Amino acid sequence: MKKIASGQIIVAIVAAFIGLTITVQIYSLDGNIVEGSLIPIQKAQSLAAELAKLKSEREILMEEYTSLEAKIKEIQDAEAKEDVLIRNVVNELDKYKTISGMRDVKGPGVIVTIQDPPTEASSEYGESTIMYNYSLLLMLINKLNDAGAEAISINGQRYMSVTEISLAGSNVNINSVPTAPPFVIRAIGNPDTLDATLNIRFGIVDQMRSKYDLQVKIEKRDEIIVPRYNEIIKFRYAVPIEQ
Repeated sequence: MKKIASGQIIVAIVAAFIGLTITVQIYSLDGNIVEGSLIPIQKAQSLAAELAKLKSEREILMEEYTSLEAKIKEIQDAEAKEDVLIRNVVNELDKYKTISGMRDVKGPGVIVTIQDPPTEASSEYGESTIMYNYSLLLMLINKLNDAGAEAISINGQRYMSVTEISLAGSNVNINSVPTAPPFVIRAIGNPDTLDATLNIRFGIVDQMRSKYDLQVKIEKRDEIIVPRYNEIIKFRYAVPIEQ
């Protein structure tokens, strides 16, 4: 585009120069008319021929200039269409990255903090109550999904369809990352809906508190950040269906 712009400037300068030359020649022709007589016929014919030549060259340059302008407009129009196409593709890519959990996201929602009872003596095996009953985390996440949560994380790990939550020794593995209480669950969605769903009578949070003596705190927030999924998803068996 820089080359085309430079060529456009050069053509404009040349056209202006030719126009100036023609003006000077005409002025010279007028200036050579002496009072009561004309300049020699031979010189007049020479000037007339030169003027005709300059006019012809100017017309050719103007045609080239017009052609260049048309090409420039054509390229600009093509680039504009290409820019729109690229923007649409980028927007679609961003949308699917967000849906697939490959981007950090933010928005309103709730933060749920789950801690063990003040004393762990109630645990049958002397272990962390919430860790031994880690399936409660899955039940709580299911309720958040039912309430329309759009993005969920547990202790900084993005929860996805491929996320595994399992007990491994003295830790609970989430996305193969060892975690321990307290468990902090962040969920983006309508704060009022998420809060009401979790606090429903005899619901999951009520069971956690009454049956397991767990300490559960629910906070509504105007903005929550949920990190992206950090693992690489590989499909060994599933393949896309050609349309």
